[in-house]
Amino acid sequence: MTMRARLRRHPIAIEAHLRDCLTLTYACPADVLRPLLPPGLELDTLGGFGGFGFVAIALVQTEALRPAGMPRVMGQDFLLAGYRIFTRFRAPHGTTLRGLRILRSDTNRLRMVLGGNMLTHYNYHRCDARLDVSGDSVHIEIQTPDRLGDLDVTAHLREPVLPEGSPFASVREARRFAGPLPYTFDYERETHSIIAVKATRTKWQPAPVSADVRRVRFFEQPAFASCRPALAAAFHVGHVEYRWERGVRYALPEDLPPEGGSHEIEGERSVASAFRRKETT
Repeated sequence: MTMRARLRRHPIAIEAHLRDCLTLTYACPADVLRPLLPPGLELDTLGGFGGFGFVAIALVQTEALRPAGMPRVMGQDFLLAGYRIFTRFRAPHGTTLRGLRILRSDTNRLRMVLGGNMLTHYNYHRCDARLDVSGDSVHIEIQTPDRLGDLDVTAHLREPVLPEGSPFASVREARRFAGPLPYTFDYERETHSIIAVKATRTKWQPAPVSADVRRVRFFEQPAFASCRPALAAAFHVGHVEYRWERGVRYALPEDLPPEGGSHEIEGERSVASAFRRKETT
């Protein structure tokens, strides 16, 4: 067991203010998403629509991110783009926890890339990002060196509609997949365990919005070649106080095979390289 593995368990509680949070939820065939999950996690699907799972792209203007208890002035401001799969985990005590498995994170602050990859499994990449708020519209554009995190979207905040063809029957149903969820999960290969990070938040009342998505390069990777992910919902919320607790390790059963899934993804590896390795094995 290495010190680096212990550090990446989200070892300190973190607080932040989420000034603007736009979430794009995409529906994908379940058989496309399941291979991207590590041992111990199950795909969270919509009841009665079990052939599909969901990927959320969270675009968050974050302010004053800092160790819990520290003054806000010591915090870090940055824009984050996070790509997550909705999942469930059955803990050893029998309770089923609902949460997110993060595939990739992009941020416009190098300090967040370095610190994030040292203290979490969230696979941080450096990006150039621009967020413009004009009237009732929010425009976000992201460019990344590997191009796999390139994104361009405009959300219209006064148009509370679900996309045409959405699998969700109502806004209430769609809100269950608006993220973030009570937990974030990742796999610790060194100990064959799931690391669960619990989150708490205030004033989480996401409102449906219409989204004009001009570019999402993440879905152009080989792992998604057999499908066309469809925008199922878009939500916006602002001015949320958020806290992540220290990570908790849950050992997985010894008879659960450690192979499979994208749990090989680490902070210094790109999602695409892991997908290509999986494709050639």
